[in-house]
Amino acid sequence: MPQNKIVISEVMMPSQANPNGNVHGGEIMKIMDSAAYAAARKYARSNVVTARVDELEFHMPILIGDLVTCTAEIVFVGHSSMEVAVNVEVEDLDEEGRPQRALSAYFTMVALDRNSRPKSVPPLILDTEEARTAFEEGRLRYEAHKERKKQQREVEKRRADAKKTLREPEN
Repeated sequence: MPQNKIVISEVMMPSQANPNGNVHGGEIMKIMDSAAYAAARKYARSNVVTARVDELEFHMPILIGDLVTCTAEIVFVGHSSMEVAVNVEVEDLDEEGRPQRALSAYFTMVALDRNSRPKSVPPLILDTEEARTAFEEGRLRYEAHKERKKQQREVEKRRADAKKTLREPEN
């Protein structure tokens, strides 16, 4: 298995579900976060933390007794951050059939040194056309996020300036 990929499987138990037998979304999100952590930790060879989760989509319900297989793969790296594509497939173990996609998301993980400061990560080896495409898509998401943050800071600054102006007494 590549250094940038992890697969975790687990059978869903009654303690993970509501009274109707549907597994709580938070339970699956926890598995996804664990898989993203493991993939990023293995890749960076250092501690990592979750910085952001994007595009979390629930495609279908997961029931008690289903086999959940979570695949986490590093698709983009920056200086200290890594974007991890996480896909969850579900398989009804009582029926013949192929696993189906149940959830997907992109987790941004940041590598940390021993002092909990961001640490650089190695460049991602893009050895297939699929890897190059996924990297480029990740780069675009990264840049779009940076632009949204910049715009949000500008809006917050304008609000703070407007509040300050309203509080200043007229002379």
